[in-house]
Amino acid sequence: MIRRFCFFICVFWGLCAPVQATEPFPAGAGFDVGFSPQGNAEALILRGINRAEKSILVAAFSFTNRKISRALAEARKRGVKVMLVADEKSNTERYSAVTFLANQGVPVRVNGNYAIFHHKFMVFDGRHVETGSFNFSAAAAADNAENVLMLWNVPDIAGIYTREWQRLWDEGKDFRPRY
Repeated sequence: MIRRFCFFICVFWGLCAPVQATEPFPAGAGFDVGFSPQGNAEALILRGINRAEKSILVAAFSFTNRKISRALAEARKRGVKVMLVADEKSNTERYSAVTFLANQGVPVRVNGNYAIFHHKFMVFDGRHVETGSFNFSAAAAADNAENVLMLWNVPDIAGIYTREWQRLWDEGKDFRPRY
């Protein structure tokens, strides 16, 4: 009932293209939830980064969190393919984690095609998804009331997020290292 109502609202108002849910969830699927400023939201993101073996796709609005950017740089050093697309306006006027990661050799693009590029998600190994309100910022970790939802072993959902990430990447422009 709720699902049909949400579908109706979404289509009626033209807010989204419907995406068919996968039912039931695959065996081994699970989730973790983290909140800040208690500290477990940031820790959950770091756990996802540290567990990644092949790839991490990042879509970010404001990105200033040093722990997360260092963990992504370390993942790249251990052979994980890390790629980032970020909001152009929030990440190009000052030194940010976007600049740091580009300087570390991570492929980075910025996307300025929207009033606000407000995405905040990561896709790990094409199987796991991190999403929520948590901007990858110091304030999100220490000061703000934020949430993180980590979905484990959900390749269908990861595929949906990967397609959105790829669309955002394709319409972005390269961000060059600054030194």
